[in-house]
Amino acid sequence: MTDHVEGKVVVVTGAASGFGRIVATMLGERRARVVVADVDADGLAATEAAIRDAGGEVAARRTDVTDRADMAALAAFAVERFDAVDVLVNNAGIMPLAFFADHARAADAWDRCIDVNLRGVLNGIMAVHDQMITQGRGQVVNVSSIYGNFPVAGSAVYTATKAAVNVLSEALRVESQGRIKVTTVKPTGVPGTNLGAGIVNGDAMVGILGQNAAAFGEKAAIAWGPDDTDEKRALTDPEDIRYWAIAPEELAAQIVYVIDQPWGVSISDITVRASGDPYVL
Repeated sequence: MTDHVEGKVVVVTGAASGFGRIVATMLGERRARVVVADVDADGLAATEAAIRDAGGEVAARRTDVTDRADMAALAAFAVERFDAVDVLVNNAGIMPLAFFADHARAADAWDRCIDVNLRGVLNGIMAVHDQMITQGRGQVVNVSSIYGNFPVAGSAVYTATKAAVNVLSEALRVESQGRIKVTTVKPTGVPGTNLGAGIVNGDAMVGILGQNAAAFGEKAAIAWGPDDTDEKRALTDPEDIRYWAIAPEELAAQIVYVIDQPWGVSISDITVRASGDPYVL
């Protein structure tokens, strides 16, 4: 089979830890030339070392996605090191779920959410656009969310940023057909990432759970509990139809999959779920 990942220059934001590190490492293992970026310099160095230790080709640059000039410098850095930017994975994001009633303690986190999730994606697109047009081809992979599908209680600002990412992605696709491929990735809840750390009010998850809120608690107690039972194994096994909470490695594999396509084939929109997940969006 033809490998459409090997040799591609892939820039990954939010790569210092969690999901971004997994994506970058998988790409390195597939012999992509990976440029990793994050504001966390120490975590970024650890990601770079992990990829290099696995035999991958990697370069790292501390980058703030909310800073337009910094993102432009990241793209220039990638070109300087590897002579191209074939793919940008706009992965950096935060999820400060909260109700409007929580505004006093959530406002600063909401501001940051808008800056990272929306402005960061726009900055990334602007940073690589001209280079990709000059090259004659490129791909932008924007990590959105099922939250972007519909407004629900407890996620107004986060949902607004992800809905905006969906619109930005589709508009870029329309403007760039035949030159830049655009893929929007919409994960469901992925407990193994760092997103949960940004939640302001845990009760705000009610919007994504709806009528399944009670069942979510029951399954969480089993799947994350200490007892090794048949049900726990089923809920945590991706080979089982009852698989309940998708692992970040499973999601990362799908991002590698959308990159691993011929230049003439574009997977423009992909939603990745565990087959038994309780989310209603």
